[in-house]
Amino acid sequence: MEAYRKYLSPQVVSRLARMDLRARLVVEGFLTGLHKSPYHGFSVEFAEHRPYGPGDPIRFIDWKVWGRTDRYYIKEYVEETNLKAYLLMDISASMGYSSNGLSKLEYGTYLAAALSYLMLSQQDAVGLLVFDEVIRKYLPPKSVMGYLHPLLTELDGLKPGRGTDVSRVLHHLAERIKRRGLIILISDLFDDPERVMTGLKHFRHKKHEVIVFHVLNPQERGFDFKRDGVFVDLETGERLTVQPWHIKRAYRELMGTFADWYKRECRQHRIDYVLLDTATDYDVALVQYLTKRKRIM
Repeated sequence: MEAYRKYLSPQVVSRLARMDLRARLVVEGFLTGLHKSPYHGFSVEFAEHRPYGPGDPIRFIDWKVWGRTDRYYIKEYVEETNLKAYLLMDISASMGYSSNGLSKLEYGTYLAAALSYLMLSQQDAVGLLVFDEVIRKYLPPKSVMGYLHPLLTELDGLKPGRGTDVSRVLHHLAERIKRRGLIILISDLFDDPERVMTGLKHFRHKKHEVIVFHVLNPQERGFDFKRDGVFVDLETGERLTVQPWHIKRAYRELMGTFADWYKRECRQHRIDYVLLDTATDYDVALVQYLTKRKRIM
């Protein structure tokens, strides 16, 4: 594995102390890999060269120009500023589940932090809405890099909340956003699927673009438990004694059907659906964002 890819690993990122460090290393690791990937075309449009100065990123030096002139020049790019994005972060109790040391909520907050860093570095406006049964916090979109600190501070302090009412939150926000933008939902989607889709379609009816990052835990997808045990619903407290081997096949089929339904419905309504689990490297999500941004701009 190339060195930069370690900063895209959720397990590596989770061991970093500060949220700003996590976000920066994920994004810089991702950008380092772009020129070696089929996604290199997603960088902003090249404009001109200027002399290299102290503090400029070395990766932007044009080495071909250096070879011809023996002087260092930086590639400058045209950055677009008319995208307004909203990060919708689900903090319901089920998002607190973990089986590998990293909860779905932690994974989601690190992803939201990296997306915030990437958006602001491109001078896009980004806002944050935190919810469980109701909206718990709302930071309106801004496009200045100084806005990263309050965004990351909020993300760093998130704890699992109560139950889930995704649909109500989606409808509430859809009625209040007037300008067309990009809606990014980060959630395990453990709610009534029909109601959730109604909320997502409300955004499409208002001409917004939508990305759904469906975050699950590997155990929630595979149910690879070895022993009999008592399973507890994190949101209702309901307890159920289960023999995993007895229901494993049926469970996997139901989870597959659950994800496939969302994938099919989202495709039908031109919503980007990305299934992630807490072992998935962050570049999968970052590429999806850049792809959507390129289509919008």
